[in-house]
Amino acid sequence: MSDHENSSSRGVESLFSQGRLTTIPRKAARRDQLLTHLAQTLFQPGRDYTEREVNEALLTVHDDYSALRRYLVEAHLLVRTRDGSRYHRAG
Repeated sequence: MSDHENSSSRGVESLFSQGRLTTIPRKAARRDQLLTHLAQTLFQPGRDYTEREVNEALLTVHDDYSALRRYLVEAHLLVRTRDGSRYHRAG
């Protein structure tokens, strides 16, 4: 893990309380830190996930899983198949 990843992971911890995300940041840079953290901690590289599996993983941290899923796809951290049936972590 690079220094950048370490520092952003530490900074993201302040967004959580008892393992749950307290809020989705409005500021893009802060939200990007959060999304990177979620992609790295919730999704394994090289593994395909169904939409339900993505939703269930995101529900472990926040109730608005659909917003988080959309943000992850828009940030190109999760890649969705054209038909929307499968997802995988980018990279």
